[in-house]
Amino acid sequence: MRYPARAALVAVLLLAGGVGVANAQSYAPIPPPRYEAVPPPPPGPRALWEPGHWHWNGRAYVWIGGRYVGYRPNYHHYVPGGWVRRGPGWVWIPAHWN
Repeated sequence: MRYPARAALVAVLLLAGGVGVANAQSYAPIPPPRYEAVPPPPPGPRALWEPGHWHWNGRAYVWIGGRYVGYRPNYHHYVPGGWVRRGPGWVWIPAHWN
């Protein structure tokens, strides 16, 4: 009779440990956007302002400040970066040219 009691105790401990793991988040919530001052005038007529955004570095979100990006001659339009919901979390889609 000692072994069934030990097996039941191990099962309870494993179940209790599994519940804690199931509720743990593997990511932190995305912070709200930071205020950025009005950008300076563009460095040229074909430069676009890319606003700042949060970037997950594996441990925490870090702010990447806004910057000017140059026009790509073989592309039609600029698509700004943004957060897209994927499953239970969010994924950053970087800015790109189409």
